[in-house]
Amino acid sequence: MAEEILRITGGRKLRGEITVQGAKNSALPLMAASMLCDGETVLGNVPQLTDVYAASRILNRLGFRCKISGNTAKIVSGEGETEIPDEDMRAMRSSVMFLGPMLGKRKRCVITMPGGCELGPRPIDLHLDAMRQMGVQIREQQGKIVCQAEHLHGARIPLPFPSVGATENVIMAAALAEGETVLTNAAREPEIADLAGFLNRCGAKIAGAGEGTVIISGVKKLSGTAYSVMPDRIAAFTWLCACAAAGGTVCIRGTEPKDMESCLSVLSAAGCRLGICKDRIYLDCSHPLRNVRYIRTMPHPGFPTDAQALIAAVLCTASGTSVIEETVFESRFKHVGELLRMGADIRVSGRTAVITGVSGLHGAEVEAMDLRGGAALAAAAAGAEGETVLRGLRHIDRGYDHFADAFNSLGGNAVRRVISSAVR
Repeated sequence: MAEEILRITGGRKLRGEITVQGAKNSALPLMAASMLCDGETVLGNVPQLTDVYAASRILNRLGFRCKISGNTAKIVSGEGETEIPDEDMRAMRSSVMFLGPMLGKRKRCVITMPGGCELGPRPIDLHLDAMRQMGVQIREQQGKIVCQAEHLHGARIPLPFPSVGATENVIMAAALAEGETVLTNAAREPEIADLAGFLNRCGAKIAGAGEGTVIISGVKKLSGTAYSVMPDRIAAFTWLCACAAAGGTVCIRGTEPKDMESCLSVLSAAGCRLGICKDRIYLDCSHPLRNVRYIRTMPHPGFPTDAQALIAAVLCTASGTSVIEETVFESRFKHVGELLRMGADIRVSGRTAVITGVSGLHGAEVEAMDLRGGAALAAAAAGAEGETVLRGLRHIDRGYDHFADAFNSLGGNAVRRVISSAVR
């Protein structure tokens, strides 16, 4: 059996410019939200990812016509099934996002538990409880979750935790529900505002998206439109971290710097020099890195959990000791064992990682255990001496558009190869 690997030769400074891809965490809910619209929806700046193709398969299975060409997705409304097959649910961790629009449009949705990266428990109870408050009847039947609403109505829904997925599902379900929905303790991530911006252009009435309270006034119908996916702030941070780990100077174009303030402040604290001009972020890392005493992942506008592994890769060679506390997911330190193979000095206790900077990392054979952890290993490899062989590329392909090409455009040296999986 064959598998793909990435051979990364490190120890060379990164230099160059790159335009950041469209946001994975926006493209996927926008594709799901297109189910609510009559006619054709055209989404631009859609990244070429395995998760995007998985979402396209789900749309087509449900009777919609979804065609992806380059970075454009065209979705045409249709009639069809209300059940998402288990194989599709398992292929993508965010597949539960189809729950809200399915209930909003067809008043019925049958799902199983979603798959994707194993980051620890991410129960869908928040989603289901919110749907119940909007009149949805839910029952379990032979391992499936059957959701049905004869009358979908607005409600006052306080979320016990500002879950991004639950916020998105409520917004999508409420867009065509009868009456007004008031969602409190909503997630404030920029991708939430992008979703609302798209739906409002389609004819929805959504106010407050990106803030703690979102008000959705249900409308009778939505119409398809053309819309461009926002830039991917985590992908932008990935290339900044690769440069910070390797040294050098890069420019990331097409960004929204205001969405990345918590990330940029940490890089600045670590000794990187940053410049911002409109949609461009410049990073110069020509001086030794220094430790960042304490980083705590939090919902937006705090430091994002998706960026935690990336900054850890940078701090491996910073002078002094840095502490990272992970508060969002329980199992998000799987990259640590692989960084240790590269010579890092990291101790993990519960949800806290203590990183003591070393003089340098060396190449090793490592494996991506999840999406962002895999990208972090590539960033660390950029600054490591010698060659790193990175396995588990299926995880990276879920969230990065042509990762090796983007890496190399900044002066990196990454070669993607197919080898026999028996060769280890």
